[in-house]
Amino acid sequence: MSDDTSTGARRARGDRGEVLAELGLPLEELVRRGARDILQRAIEAEVEQLLEEFAGVSLMDGRRAVVRNGYLPAREILTTVGPVEVQVPKVRDRSGAGVKFNSALAPPYVRRSARVAAALPWLYLKGISSGDLGEALEVLVGEDAKGLSAAALGRLKAAWAEEYKDWTQRSLEGRQYAYWWVDGIYTTLRESDDPKLCLLVIIGVRPDGTKEWVAIVDGLRESTESWLDVLRDLKARGLQTGPRLAVGDGALGFWGALEQVYPETAHQRCWFHKMGNVLNALPRSLQGKAKADLQAIWMAPTRKQADQAFKRFINRYGAKYPKATEKLEKDREALLAFFAFPAEHWVHLRTTNPIESTFATVRHRTGRTKNCVTRATFLGLAFKMSEEAAKTWRRIRAPEKVAELLGGTRYEDGIPVSDDPPETQEEQREAA
Repeated sequence: MSDDTSTGARRARGDRGEVLAELGLPLEELVRRGARDILQRAIEAEVEQLLEEFAGVSLMDGRRAVVRNGYLPAREILTTVGPVEVQVPKVRDRSGAGVKFNSALAPPYVRRSARVAAALPWLYLKGISSGDLGEALEVLVGEDAKGLSAAALGRLKAAWAEEYKDWTQRSLEGRQYAYWWVDGIYTTLRESDDPKLCLLVIIGVRPDGTKEWVAIVDGLRESTESWLDVLRDLKARGLQTGPRLAVGDGALGFWGALEQVYPETAHQRCWFHKMGNVLNALPRSLQGKAKADLQAIWMAPTRKQADQAFKRFINRYGAKYPKATEKLEKDREALLAFFAFPAEHWVHLRTTNPIESTFATVRHRTGRTKNCVTRATFLGLAFKMSEEAAKTWRRIRAPEKVAELLGGTRYEDGIPVSDDPPETQEEQREAA
């Protein structure tokens, strides 16, 4: 009893000594030591699991076929807490079947964790220039941030371009979209001596209400010919039916292309762009009042009330400011198309805000990139930035209404209506 007590006391004093010795270490070093111990234990658990899987496999003499066989040389893996040294166990397959152990936590040749590897493109996409990456990473993971350089960024750019190429060739067979938001996004990037590059982009709403990128394509202008190339490519890859409604700026050549490729799709002009165009044709002193009058149109609860507000605006400003009212009148039907769709979705359908807000990130990043770029680099970069932005997207309101819409339900003033004539409806009620 006394021996056990004295042994326990010595062990406790030893533990306290180790703790006191570590008290003088920086916090980061303490964290790294803890991470190293946890990682090493997890790797040991991995190899034990493999050995258990082959525990029933024996040689002719009864010995186990798969056994431990020491360790690989120690190596450092760069993690978010700095470099952590690990030793990966080896196994020996005495049966000759070729069983090997590869740790999922520390795969062969991996020198940095997935999160640290992801930090490089993340920092670049958030606006850190390639020249500042090394300094930024040293702040994040310490002075030992090895292998994360501008050269590594160059390799990533090439990988992004390849990912974009694969994405543009994906099959669209069986895809359905309820809505599209479309726009042409100009950036500050140029390819050699060419004019500014323009991105022709489409965001679509799937049957479950989620949003996804449909197209991200470069063009030198927002012409009908450029949009025809985009839409024909979508159709060639399997998208046989267009969306129920497309939302975009009236200045786009997209509308002419849409009529040729997906004529069944309804048109909705973006109220944000339209209000800007109309207000620019009015004196500044009237713009506040005129803006409220325009809002009374698109905020009306019914199409009839919207028509009344539309008429009031024309009567109020048409005599003195015909250019302003002409800009509004020419797109009347397209501005009010959203009334034939679920009321819960109107907030999404009156503007191209999903694209505008998403591409604020792209404009910021391309604004930081002052040099000319190749077409492949530009598209790969835009694609990866778009992917990052899409991670924050949410489903549209009342997603169950999307399936109803795609199923053929018709709407008036945002409310579903029956296609049966009044007599048939009365007969059905009497039969019930």
